Amino acid sequence: MGKIELDLPFNGWKPRPHQRKLWRHLARGGKRAMAVWHRRAGKDEVCLHHTAVAAFERVGNYWHCLPEFLQGRKAIWTAINAHTGKRRIDEAFPQKLRANTNDNEMFIRFHNGSTWQVIGSDRYDATVGAGVAGIVYSEWALANPSAWAYHRPMVEENQGWAAFITTPRGRNHALAMFRHAEQSPEWFAELLTAEDTGALTQAALAAALKEYTALYGVDVGTAQYKQEYFCDWQAAILGAYFAFEMAQVRSESRVIAVEADPDRPVHRAWDLGVRDDTSIWWWQVQGAQLIILDHYASSGAGVDHFAGEIEKRRDIHGWKDGTDWVPHDAKVKEFGTGKTRVESMQALGLYPMLVPWATFADGIEAARRTLPLCVFHPRTEETGIAALEQYRREWDDEKKAFRATDVHDWTAHPAAAFRYLSLAWRQADRREVVVPKQEGWVIPPPPEDRRGIRL
Repeated sequence: MGKIELDLPFNGWKPRPHQRKLWRHLARGGKRAMAVWHRRAGKDEVCLHHTAVAAFERVGNYWHCLPEFLQGRKAIWTAINAHTGKRRIDEAFPQKLRANTNDNEMFIRFHNGSTWQVIGSDRYDATVGAGVAGIVYSEWALANPSAWAYHRPMVEENQGWAAFITTPRGRNHALAMFRHAEQSPEWFAELLTAEDTGALTQAALAAALKEYTALYGVDVGTAQYKQEYFCDWQAAILGAYFAFEMAQVRSESRVIAVEADPDRPVHRAWDLGVRDDTSIWWWQVQGAQLIILDHYASSGAGVDHFAGEIEKRRDIHGWKDGTDWVPHDAKVKEFGTGKTRVESMQALGLYPMLVPWATFADGIEAARRTLPLCVFHPRTEETGIAALEQYRREWDDEKKAFRATDVHDWTAHPAAAFRYLSLAWRQADRREVVVPKQEGWVIPPPPEDRRGIRL
């Protein structure tokens, strides 16, 4: 194919006035950027067009990461620009630039050898081994923060760039990153409200407020409106299970660097995943309080990987081993090995114990009763506290009501592990001496209550 004659940006697109600072930072080679802009300010628009330019300035792989992979099709791949009636990706990546397009994989290969693809933070481990020159994390406040921890070495190795764009979703990992970006000279950090940009008319804003209050009531609707259009970090996550309890954690300053008592055991609560995340909380009972010491989650790894993480923390902090509290499905034999995950844990020197059985609703209630007793170490902030703040019920857009089920995104696994912690900690506190692992050690059944009913 002959030389493509194009002006950059492609298709004659130009950034709007409020978009120019971000555009200039990225166009001049900025490696890190975080833009907290109000809804409909054009965050994805700027980053798609920048990626198009970057892909022709440097041959490489480029990703646009949504919180969930399936969201990418509606939000980016098939999304239509309301002002032009054209697909957003066709505007950013005109057909004449492309060698081929894979609709199923949401993947484009350009004539110069660069590639661009939509990915999801819920499948971040699927990108293993892939070099990347640039990543855009869209709706970062809803994304799995572990995705950046996983991708960052790839970006660093390739001397690439990363842009994080979002509206607030409570005081979670996005706020922590924004504060870091504000203090870091190598970062671009910008917060723009609807008042700052002038991108929406007063009539449009009034209509949005009216819609929110009609759906959710005056108090919640107004809070959501402020979050979406005025970038308010204080608004609770809509439908969050633990909104009140986590707000108390913040207001009472219960995120503080408190350490473990070296003479007492540090217990662990697990949510064991097979194809998705496994999540672990470390905690210790001190008097009337639970000291939540650490949290870790990873996807697609075996029990041996998590045993290594436990050993690493034991070596660093000198924590005395407690019990590993696991859900009842840990007794199920894994396909291929013929062993239960409990047996695999025992073989690695861990001390598994089944969490008392309870319904999902019982687990939620137990967590709500437990959270007022908790003090969290700051190391739990990014993946642990953020997950508890964001864990929420599904919204039924047709019925305009919340479903009884939870949103099964990255927050579900840390929340499940915390439910198990909440169901186990009183029993764990009575088990001050851990029974040493023995050959053929059998996990006892769940305890009975005073009526003789298994819990």
